[in-house]
Amino acid sequence: MFILVYGKDTYRAWQELKKIVGKAERENNISLSLGSLGEQFSAIEELENELRHGSIFEKEKILVLRNALGKAAFREGLIKEAKNLDSYNHALIVFYEEGDAFASADLLKIFKKQGEVYKFNPLREGELKEWAGKEFSSLGASIKPDAFALLLDSTGSDLWRLSAEIRKLIAYKAGKKEIEKKDVGLLVSPNIEAVIFKTIDAIASGNKKTALGLIYKHLEKGDSPLYLFSMIIFQFRNLLVVKELGDRPLEEKINLLKPMHPFVVRKSSWLASRFSLEQLKDIYLKIFKTDLAVKTGKIKPETALELLVTDI
Repeated sequence: MFILVYGKDTYRAWQELKKIVGKAERENNISLSLGSLGEQFSAIEELENELRHGSIFEKEKILVLRNALGKAAFREGLIKEAKNLDSYNHALIVFYEEGDAFASADLLKIFKKQGEVYKFNPLREGELKEWAGKEFSSLGASIKPDAFALLLDSTGSDLWRLSAEIRKLIAYKAGKKEIEKKDVGLLVSPNIEAVIFKTIDAIASGNKKTALGLIYKHLEKGDSPLYLFSMIIFQFRNLLVVKELGDRPLEEKINLLKPMHPFVVRKSSWLASRFSLEQLKDIYLKIFKTDLAVKTGKIKPETALELLVTDI
């Protein structure tokens, strides 16, 4: 039997893999180390050879392959030899793939016919809130709405980080009352992308003092000015791309801008509405000139950040 677990949401995909492997361990009274598994087969012949050598002590041959389908030779061989592999009904072959670049129609057809497929796409904004809320509930904790909003704003859609921050907050409170906004502010570092978003929002509002204050705060913490500058470029590029789609429905924009995360498209659409298309084009031209000045050594990245915020 084949099982395919994949998707860009690697956190939920990994949790599903752990559930599948845990069930197989209990049923076969064995122990598998996920950390050491995967990528050991570069050709389909190696997998076939492994399947032929079952142990008399195993109820079921269990193989977990991590990112094996990323190898073109292995992927093509699997499509070609799929019928032969079906004869190994004593085996459970679990494929775990980070992302979906490998997922051709022919390959997915094999997995759907001969086993189970679990795909995990990044959560949308509402789904993210629901997921995080369930995490708190499952761990017997509660969080105030304003603290919850700040937490999601700080972590974004990174479930690996969000999960870790939730557990850190719960451990800090040690069961005392519900988690408050001050707890999140104390323990959770802001997502730099969220800070850039707030900076651009302040620029759109004409509040350059606030925008500069946000930038200075990160410079004082030791964040790279070059990285901050590159993030501003990246965000304004997103705004311009979204703005050029005009008044199309949000869902249509999300589909057209794949693989951009729906959460990013939503936030960018809202922020882009604060600017006209001509304003964004003018800003992007200024950014291009400033970026060129930095790369040619005419100005320092710190100066470029200040000039960019004050000139826009």
